[in-house]
Amino acid sequence: MERNQEDNYPTFKALRNIDLNLLTVFEAVYIHKGIVNAARVLNLTPSAISQSIQKLRSTFPDPLFIRKGQGVTPTAYAAHLHEYISQGFESILCALDVNNNYNKERTITIASTPSVGALLMPRIYSAILKVNPKLTIRNVPVTELQLSQFQADIAIDTHSHHSSGISSYKLYTDSIVAVCRQNHPTASSIVKGGDIHNMNYSFLIMQDALLIDLRQLINEILPNRHITFSSYNFLTIASMLSTSDLIGFMPMKIYEMYSHIFELQKIECEALTRISVTTTMHINKLSSRDAVLQEVIDTIIDEFEQA
Repeated sequence: MERNQEDNYPTFKALRNIDLNLLTVFEAVYIHKGIVNAARVLNLTPSAISQSIQKLRSTFPDPLFIRKGQGVTPTAYAAHLHEYISQGFESILCALDVNNNYNKERTITIASTPSVGALLMPRIYSAILKVNPKLTIRNVPVTELQLSQFQADIAIDTHSHHSSGISSYKLYTDSIVAVCRQNHPTASSIVKGGDIHNMNYSFLIMQDALLIDLRQLINEILPNRHITFSSYNFLTIASMLSTSDLIGFMPMKIYEMYSHIFELQKIECEALTRISVTTTMHINKLSSRDAVLQEVIDTIIDEFEQA
């Protein structure tokens, strides 16, 4: 027999039995110490406030407020409720941030491939920190439809986005280089212009439509190469190159980042100078409505325009 799915969500089941609007009334009465004052703040009648308090009394095992003079005083149980309810309201308002309050803490999600993240996130984080130190930056892997489904605020990669709802900004263009390990047995002849067509190669396979033409061009330059290993991950490629006699291809900036760690060297190849790859920042066009996010976007654009 299947287990009732509602049993898996006890929080939802409990909240369903509580009118959350009543908690707003509770907080107003608690803070303003009276039904009349709460009614004025919430633009309701004192009778409506009293009815709401009566409903809360039937929900909680406590009278919540005791009449005292012209106002009311909260019970110990009401003080206990206020401590948690006020924190909850503050968290909700901070998350909603309907006024784009720059003083509120907030998380900005930036999607990228692992290598692009390793290469660019330190620079991006430093730039954002200067304009808004309240922000927390979360880096996640790039996936399809992230921006259109609002699963990320920003995506940075070499993939082309053709959706009408997406805006793209070029950050930089990089060259492609052939790479092998240091002390490669035939690297010296390759550097001197020797024949590399019959060598073994590792070739980076990326899920980017932008790189289809790039792969075709490499096929033209090196038509007889034998691919014995391929990967979507530059870190994996770098590690494989450092422990084998394979030759691979990667963007210059990635090579510069990994060359010392994995003891790699660049192979001079005149034909590869024709190949380049552009790294682009993509955002949902609706981001312009969000002043805090727009400031982050402008900061990233400015950072790379200055380079």
